[in-house]
Parts: sequence; structure tokens; C-alpha cells
Amino acid sequence: MEDFTAGTTQQQPTRRQSSLGPEWDARIHQLVADWGAEKSPELLEEMIMTVLKMARDKMGTADLKLMNRSLKEMRYAAKIFSGYREFRKVCVFGSARTLPTAPEFQVAEEFARQIVAEHYQVITGGGDGIMGAAQKGAGRANSFGLNIRLPFEQRANETIYGDPKLINFNYFFTRKLNFVKETHALALFPGGFGTMDEGFEVLTLMQTGKARIIPVVFVDAPDGTYWETWMKFLTDHLFKLGLIGADDFHLFKIVHSAREAVQEIVHFYSAYQSARWVGDQLVIRINHPLSEDALRELNDKFADILRNGEIVQGPALRQEKNEPALAALPRLILSPHRQSFARFRQLIDAINDS
Repeated sequence: MEDFTAGTTQQQPTRRQSSLGPEWDARIHQLVADWGAEKSPELLEEMIMTVLKMARDKMGTADLKLMNRSLKEMRYAAKIFSGYREFRKVCVFGSARTLPTAPEFQVAEEFARQIVAEHYQVITGGGDGIMGAAQKGAGRANSFGLNIRLPFEQRANETIYGDPKLINFNYFFTRKLNFVKETHALALFPGGFGTMDEGFEVLTLMQTGKARIIPVVFVDAPDGTYWETWMKFLTDHLFKLGLIGADDFHLFKIVHSAREAVQEIVHFYSAYQSARWVGDQLVIRINHPLSEDALRELNDKFADILRNGEIVQGPALRQEKNEPALAALPRLILSPHRQSFARFRQLIDAINDS
């Protein structure tokens, strides 16, 4: 799995940090070894210890049910997505109430069709409306549905219904985690509370450095005003009150056609490939090396984000050896302040335009 936290998860220790005492530690160690766990056995040991601590804490049944179900949902979703790591994916959000005759429905369907042609796959919430439009455009083979069980009946859309890539969640938080964890881009169409929730959550995670920077496009019909109205609220209230900064507006883009949305996403990954933190250094993997002039220009434009030193170009760092598939790519390495993460998005744009 590509680390959706841009390497902060990878910096967490893989060695076991917990203990239940020598006897229980040895018994758990032997259990994991007998099971034949080859990958990160100490993390598996620690999870078992955490479960046993719940019994020691005399945790209530409701809490146990919550944690049990959450872990099951996370495990199953990871299992399904693990077979499709070679594809980048786009999450499409929007109203389940949008009718097939609506222009937004047609733009969503066309967007999905075009993004699949660029070798992406499409993730939606699995419902009708915009979600159904996107999965119709993407086709069953290139679709994932992350459905939520609700008190009222919600059947999955006809494209993804019955497909093994339809994953059902009981909790919104495990569902939302998988949206963020598995996606490489976001396309948001007009929608209600759920669409706003999902959009603001991703913007918050990127703004605070808790998720990798990805392209976020707010897509409307050619003559639509939905997102411009939303943008006016941001500028007239959040920005004017000092609740967000000017740089935060660079975290997303508003477009009015499927082609614009696709171009924004594809261009984002034209030179930029991915990034991760190695200690206090941000390592940006790029698809081709930059010229000396381009590197000099980056240092001039983005000196304000550097804690010390310069942006330098070089090979993979020793700490990246756990990602051998990316070892041959050139790197841009810098030591930035961890403050304005929206400026990182501007840096990525500048790299792609170099």
C-alpha cells in the first residue's frame, strides 16, 4: 500500500512496543510464528497484545463490538484493494439524488469514462446519482464501491451491484478512511451534507499535513454555479475572518467540464510521482530529472518554505529501501517547515510546469 500519510506511517516503529510480560510475550510470539506470518510479525504480535489488554481493562461489550467490527472492515477492504495496486484511483463524490437527466450526471459519467482511458480506476460510495453515473462511465471492471449500511435501505447502483469490489461498511469512519487511503485524486460533484463532509475532511487532512497532497477538483456542469457559490462562502466568510489562509485555495480547483477535471489530475502526476517524509526531510519522487535552471527557479520561488538548506536533486535515500519499485526515480530532497502544506501543492505544480 502506498502510504496515504506521505511517509509518516512508515516512520512509525515496526518493532513491538508493548509487553504483557516475558511469559505472555513468548506465547504470543510463538503463536504468530506458528501461523506463518512473514510480514511485520512484531506488529501482529502487538495487535494481539492490544486485544488482550482490552480484556484486562474489562472493556464493555459495546466498545469491543465497535473495535472488532472496525478491524474486520479495515482488513477486508485492504484485502480487496491489494489486488489492484498497479492502478491509480480517483474517488468521485456527489449526490445520490442526482437524476440521469441532470447535466451533472452526464458530466460525471463522461469524466469517469475519460479518466479510465488514462489508466485510472474509479471509487465511489456505491450508490445512485453521481456515484452511479461515475461507475456507469468507468464500467464494472474499473469500479470500486464503498457502500454504507444505513437505517433505510440503500442498494448499490446497477454497475457495481454484486461485484467483489463492492465493499460494505457499517461505520462512516472506516469507510472514509478507505476513501482517503486508497485514492490518488478526488473529483467532487454537487452534493449534500455527505459530499461537503468528504470534501472538507480531505482538505483538512492535506492542510494539516495528515494526508498526502493529491489533486482535488470540484466539478460542475458547464453552466453550473454550485461550486462558485460555495467558493463565495469560503472567501466572504472563512477567508475574511482569518479562518483559512490565501494559500489554502491552492489545495483545490473548480472546473466546468469532464476534460478540465481529467487534465488537472493527469497533469498533477506528469512530473511528480509521489512524496514521503524521511525524518525532517521531504523526499519528492519525480518521473524525470529537472534541469539546473528549473531547480534554481524552484529554490528562488520556494525559499520561504525551507527550514534550512536548499532543494537538491539526488537518488533515493537509504531509508526508502522498503519501496524498491521507486528506487530508480530521481528525487528532490528538502527540509521544509511543516506549516503551510498548501505551499507544497504549489511546489508540486511548479515541478510539473518545469
